[in-house]
Amino acid sequence: GIRVQPRSRGLGDVYKRQLLLTPLLSISQNKIEGILLEKNENNETIGLAGANVFWLNTSVGTITDLDGSFTIPYKKEYKKLVFSYVGYKTDTLLISNTKPIKHTLTAKGQLDEVLISTRKKASTRSFLSATNVINVSSSELLKAACCNLSESFETNPSIDVNFADAITGTRQIKMLGLTSPYILITTENIPSIRGASQAYGLSFIPGTWISSIQITKGAGSVVNGFESIAGQINAELQKPSTDDRLFVNVYGNANGRMELNTHLNSKISDKWDTGLYVHGNLRNQKFDKNQDSFLDMPLQEQLNLMNRWQYINNEKGLVSFINIKFLNDEKQTGQIDFDPKTDKFTTNYWGSEIDTRRFEASAKFGYVNPEIPYQSMGVQAAYSNHVQDSYFGFNVYNITHNSVYANAIFNSIIGDSRNKFKTGISATYDDYNELVNTTVYQRTENSLGAFFEYSYDNLGDLNLTAGLRIDTDNLLGTFLTPRIHLRYTPWDDSAFRVSAGRGKRSANIFTENQKMFASSRAINILDTNGSVYGLDPEIAWNYGVSFSQKFTVFEKKSEVTFDYYRTDFVNQIVVDWENPREVNFYNLKGESYANSFQAELSINIAEGLDVRTAYKYYDVKTDYSYSYGKLDNPLIPKDRVFANVSYETKRKDKGAQWKFDTTFNWLGEQRFSSTYGNPIAYKLPEKTPTVVTLNTQITKVFSTSFELYLGGENLTNEKQSDPILNSENPFEDTFDTTFVYGPIFGVSFYAGLRYKIN
Repeated sequence: GIRVQPRSRGLGDVYKRQLLLTPLLSISQNKIEGILLEKNENNETIGLAGANVFWLNTSVGTITDLDGSFTIPYKKEYKKLVFSYVGYKTDTLLISNTKPIKHTLTAKGQLDEVLISTRKKASTRSFLSATNVINVSSSELLKAACCNLSESFETNPSIDVNFADAITGTRQIKMLGLTSPYILITTENIPSIRGASQAYGLSFIPGTWISSIQITKGAGSVVNGFESIAGQINAELQKPSTDDRLFVNVYGNANGRMELNTHLNSKISDKWDTGLYVHGNLRNQKFDKNQDSFLDMPLQEQLNLMNRWQYINNEKGLVSFINIKFLNDEKQTGQIDFDPKTDKFTTNYWGSEIDTRRFEASAKFGYVNPEIPYQSMGVQAAYSNHVQDSYFGFNVYNITHNSVYANAIFNSIIGDSRNKFKTGISATYDDYNELVNTTVYQRTENSLGAFFEYSYDNLGDLNLTAGLRIDTDNLLGTFLTPRIHLRYTPWDDSAFRVSAGRGKRSANIFTENQKMFASSRAINILDTNGSVYGLDPEIAWNYGVSFSQKFTVFEKKSEVTFDYYRTDFVNQIVVDWENPREVNFYNLKGESYANSFQAELSINIAEGLDVRTAYKYYDVKTDYSYSYGKLDNPLIPKDRVFANVSYETKRKDKGAQWKFDTTFNWLGEQRFSSTYGNPIAYKLPEKTPTVVTLNTQITKVFSTSFELYLGGENLTNEKQSDPILNSENPFEDTFDTTFVYGPIFGVSFYAGLRYKIN
């Protein structure tokens, strides 16, 4: 046969140009979309990647994507569209309208086989979007043991990951120096990690269910609501029509954690596909490596199910998804000898149980007018019921949260395809019922909003997105949310961006700060005149500037990016830990801001060998008006150094392949909140030590169906000494599990296998 190596996208002859990634429901007037197909050796029709698509006698063209799809500009004077690929007969189609195209190329008779070899970066930064977006593919997720969404950012320098406390094993993420409540976290652009799910919700989305992640820094789109402040993280799920018919992933680590993930997908008809996704994890072994009498990680059982339906009708321009999810998660933590049957709410041993049951149903519907493809509409709707029953020693925290979300979007143009707009309406309903020890907090919050977003794109060096939404909320009032993003390309392979936007949100102070219950601190709300827990809503402005540049070193692709973002709070709910006997909540009286700078360099050193490095600096300060005045926010390192090295051997035909990945993190000093009032034995220094961690994974791909992986986390064996304050006396007033700045259980090894049937 003949082996064909397609040329790199974005480089080469005049018939190629980089594809504009267009989301569902956003197709412009002067473009034609389509898919180019081929028949494989089994006579199955599949997408043909890397083929040339161009208008005859012009220099306007593109190449097909990995799945054979393409988008090409269209004018009325363009009549003949040419499809060509080495080893296939060249076809020319007569085009008279902008209807989507589906065409199959025929292989030339003398060829038995055409093998296509291509390599796509696992993590990429968009150079075409007005927003600063990092795209993380499933290949990037497989570089580490990302058993759930909270563990999916270990190889990404834009997100910081650390443990929230010393007992629950919960990972907390930060972006631009701000914690996850300030990040809009969505699943397929439907808000998913909010309200009652803030503390543990990231661990409720299994890693194998995720096909890609989009990380947007700074103010997001007004289409997605008004709550985003630091940015947005969107997880795209596996689609039944493109996922493997059968996928099995088995995982186990040295800390007693076992996981099983199974995907079962089937085609019901020409238009319907469905998938059943099952995730289960179990940790039933007790570990206390630091000999403080507390479990290093909780005992846990989780069952997570999702049934997903997909409908596609290309002829009528229809696509829809329906998802139904059920979760049951049970955790037990505390002292290693704690038995909930005999010791619950006693002073025999300190213990905790966190039981969560969650039900979700969501649907998405999209329609593109086949006759007027620049007009489209979409509807999103979701419902969730979240019930958590928990106690931490003598502290009780229960929450029931019912949530409804709906969003309707219409897309069109103004004059021509350079000027596009999105407009629509959205509504939310949230009902909270919380029990905090003996006090009940109940509230119902609902909002109705309308938005308009204008986009200008000259398909060259400039694009702009400006949006405005107006919302009325029964607790937050009526308010405007403006946001703007601009990208300019001053020279080839560069992107200069600026952005600004406003966000507003209700702070759910108990569920977002659940780690405080695992301490002996008194909980105080010092303001009582606001609409949510007696507090005012949080309001902040985010401003950002970013510059990215691609270049080559010894004919190898490289890329450098500089980001600077600042968040200014008009009001913030200050979480004041500065009194070691209390945690106090109050409205900001003074100044609170977060400055974030990041420099990132990515280099392809050799074929299959990539290196990514980053340096990050934070300046995050808040006025603690009831205690010590303006201070650095606790447990946020000012400096962080990140490096990731990945290498994969070249795969011949369908033979074996090796993959290696190593990630290095160095965290600078972090400020401890004050322990001034404690006895000397339980006083901490002002700053933490620096932290160095090293993670690595080796994967052996035996075939397209089977692979094994082996990895190690925290190979430097970094361990925080005495992560629990006064662990020997957990019922005294100096007991505290919240002073966690790094790993607490040392080195850990894991192994797993993946098996799939396409």
